[in-house]
Amino acid sequence: MKMKLVCGLPLMCMILACYIICCSFLLGHCHGVVEEPKILKSNEDLEIEQKLKLINKPAVKIIKSINGERYSCVDFYKQPGLDHSSMKNYTFHYKMRISYLGGSKMKRETHSNKTFGHFWENGVGCPIGTVPILRVNKEALLKMKSFDGDNSNPQSSWSKTYKPTSSIENHHFAVVRTTKGKPRSYNGASMNINAFTPSVEPMQFSSTRMHFQIGNEFIQVGWTVHPQLYHDSNSRLFVFTNSGGHECYNPFCPDGSGMILVSEGFTPGLLTGKKGIDFTIMKDKINGNWWLLMGTSLEEIGFWPSSRFKESSGTRVEWGGEVYSPSPPNPPMGNSQYPTGSPIEDSYVRLITTVDENYNTDQIVENTERYSDSCYEVRDTIETFWAHVGHLITYGGPRCI
Repeated sequence: MKMKLVCGLPLMCMILACYIICCSFLLGHCHGVVEEPKILKSNEDLEIEQKLKLINKPAVKIIKSINGERYSCVDFYKQPGLDHSSMKNYTFHYKMRISYLGGSKMKRETHSNKTFGHFWENGVGCPIGTVPILRVNKEALLKMKSFDGDNSNPQSSWSKTYKPTSSIENHHFAVVRTTKGKPRSYNGASMNINAFTPSVEPMQFSSTRMHFQIGNEFIQVGWTVHPQLYHDSNSRLFVFTNSGGHECYNPFCPDGSGMILVSEGFTPGLLTGKKGIDFTIMKDKINGNWWLLMGTSLEEIGFWPSSRFKESSGTRVEWGGEVYSPSPPNPPMGNSQYPTGSPIEDSYVRLITTVDENYNTDQIVENTERYSDSCYEVRDTIETFWAHVGHLITYGGPRCI
């Protein structure tokens, strides 16, 4: 009995030792599996922190919009649109203005540094030499990253008509657009719109915009209700850029693909504020840069360097409403009502113009066609008894399946 006990002890010890070694190996392996995602996560967090530093530049001054949002007054040269290696050899400056408007018949009214003062608590905006940039947190940055190439990004109705794909099927339109017939070149376009706040669900958007196509790339300007982008249900002014293989809202564009701000009093993303809003996109006759001008004074907001687009002229223009929803029902468009043809009652786009390759302005714009789908409607009136409306587009519709 004693011999068996003595012999049994080493065997038990060996079994116990093997058990401990195996458990240690398995625990170590599991620990490695857990650690790998942590490492990846920390690398992603580091990348996000670096991008936040690039966007949230040191502010010369902090100002607040009328609804209490904080904006950094950032030195012109440190804004996101210039923060890329491709911009190092350019000599842009905050005093830049469009060089030519004479032949376009677009007349400026007198403007001052208070043109957009109604957007700000201080009644003015940022100091000269700086531009207002919204302070961005981690959550907002992740949203911006998700919009680059996302199917929910703004589209054109031509994509739905002539090149339908799965990425466009959840977008719906009620627009007037230049016809696809004889190819034309456009150096500019403009519009005046009124703003509304349709009821939109978290993953939807409802916009009124001018879509300016430049080859296979484009610019959109207008107002939008976009809870996913802005984290609220307010109607806000927006700019959307599709260039260089990137898509992005407002001035937050990767790889130097977006707009460069020059205005100290305005930045995309502000609440719509007043009802009537004027937008103009115009190509600079001297250097080919594309400018966004706003207001009756045609004040320069910012520009896209000509190098950001593969083509040098606009190819098509479209005005009206666009909505997006990942699934039915689709959100309301415009004032959420069907148009009656009255600019007093309807959501409208009026005073539309185009500027041709010789900088001649067409204030009638007869080469247009209507397009609408789903349950939205659009009306197009070139001649009307209403004063000061020019070429009038009315559009809209309620929530629909």
